[in-house]
Amino acid sequence: MKKILGIVVLGLLTCNISFADDLKIVDGDTIVLNGEKIRFSGIDTPELKQTCLQGDQEVLCGMSAKMLLVKKIGNNTPKCIKEGKDVYKRTLAECFVNGESLSKFLVRSGYAFAYRKYSTKFIEDEDFAKANKLGMWAMKFQYPWDFRKAS
Repeated sequence: MKKILGIVVLGLLTCNISFADDLKIVDGDTIVLNGEKIRFSGIDTPELKQTCLQGDQEVLCGMSAKMLLVKKIGNNTPKCIKEGKDVYKRTLAECFVNGESLSKFLVRSGYAFAYRKYSTKFIEDEDFAKANKLGMWAMKFQYPWDFRKAS
């Protein structure tokens, strides 16, 4: 029974989670809302296949970031303020649920980084997570941009 439950959970984690006809959560910093692919501006989360080390335990930190976002959004529909397009033609936006910035939440929880190459907006939130050893700051990790370069 545990094996079947594990397979079901793994299947749910690897698919694009969808709670409504118009929302899909792709990963920790990308959603599809009403058919529009939206990349959260100013932050970067670990890639879905990216792992971290917590002690001697390997943790799926990319999947953890996605699941944290899934939980935070719940059955709500994010409201996004568009800021432009990226080189991949995705809409760049800051998205909110119940008036709270999803980007700020992810960074402050330690599962996203202030993407300083493009923005200084979330540096204080990152400093908070780092100082309190929250999320990935309690682990050994590779920054997502370094992970992508190495892949």
